[in-house]
Amino acid sequence: MTVSDFRRIALSLDGAEEGSHMGAADFRVGGRIFATLAAERHGYGNLMLNPEQQAAFIAEQPDVFLPVAGTWGRNGATHVRLAAANEDILRGALHSAWKLRIAKNQSARQGAINAAKRRSAACAGNQEVIQMDKLRKAELRARLTTPEMLESVKRRYGLND
Repeated sequence: MTVSDFRRIALSLDGAEEGSHMGAADFRVGGRIFATLAAERHGYGNLMLNPEQQAAFIAEQPDVFLPVAGTWGRNGATHVRLAAANEDILRGALHSAWKLRIAKNQSARQGAINAAKRRSAACAGNQEVIQMDKLRKAELRARLTTPEMLESVKRRYGLND
């Protein structure tokens, strides 16, 4: 397989779009990355899997898959040796990364919805809570703009004039 094949297959997945991250092509669904071509000069495509999926792919096809070096690899980022992969393997691997990204997007979206519902329920019709929150924010803003606070920040971070 080639970089062009990787790109073609990634973009064939529903909702996938090509973007760029730090100068390398990436593939996103719902605005979040599921695959990249960050190591294309080495003949690799990259997949954003979880550690369990990564282990399964590596165990099944150690000549095709290997973890990305460092923390990224320990967290599931996986290289695909494009020259060693065939269409079915690459399509299946990209589909797995795409499907995982969709599931994470839905989980994050549901978490945000639940948090908003909790905040709304806590404050619904309770003007006292809303007013207290506004006062707390105003006090914090006022404290952050005092000369004493500025001096404290300067001392803490060594920002002497």
